[in-house]
Amino acid sequence: MNTKSQHANPSKNRTPRHRAREFALQGLYQWLLSNEDSGVIDAHIRQAHGFDKADAAHFDALLHGAIRDVARLRQKISPLIDRPLDQLSPIEHAALLIGTYELEHHLEIPYKVVINEAVELTKSFGGIDGHKYVNGVLDKLAAQIRTVETGAARGA
Repeated sequence: MNTKSQHANPSKNRTPRHRAREFALQGLYQWLLSNEDSGVIDAHIRQAHGFDKADAAHFDALLHGAIRDVARLRQKISPLIDRPLDQLSPIEHAALLIGTYELEHHLEIPYKVVINEAVELTKSFGGIDGHKYVNGVLDKLAAQIRTVETGAARGA
């Protein structure tokens, strides 16, 4: 995982919810690589520096919800990607799981915010162009999941 950028020197403008997404991404990354029990991953992440500034309830929802619903979330993602899921980088995979989960379960968060947050996570932790890929996939998915909201935003 690329931990350069803002994570070496934490920025003061990151919201508790953004921090929750960062920690959930790290937890999902660990889970994707090790298939370790989510409770063990959760306990490890909660001990990390800065977790006290994260929205713990949102972290719980993202980490445990994405792991619990992984098969269904992957079914939503798979038709929109150009390669098998196991060929995605773990960061892209985790960001797509988080974005898909939020699009479905957190309607109070505007779809543009969900996509932007997933893109920012991928920029911070992922490869050079992974954020563009995540943006494209989640944009297509948002149009399917949040048809009224995306249609209104696009003037349809």
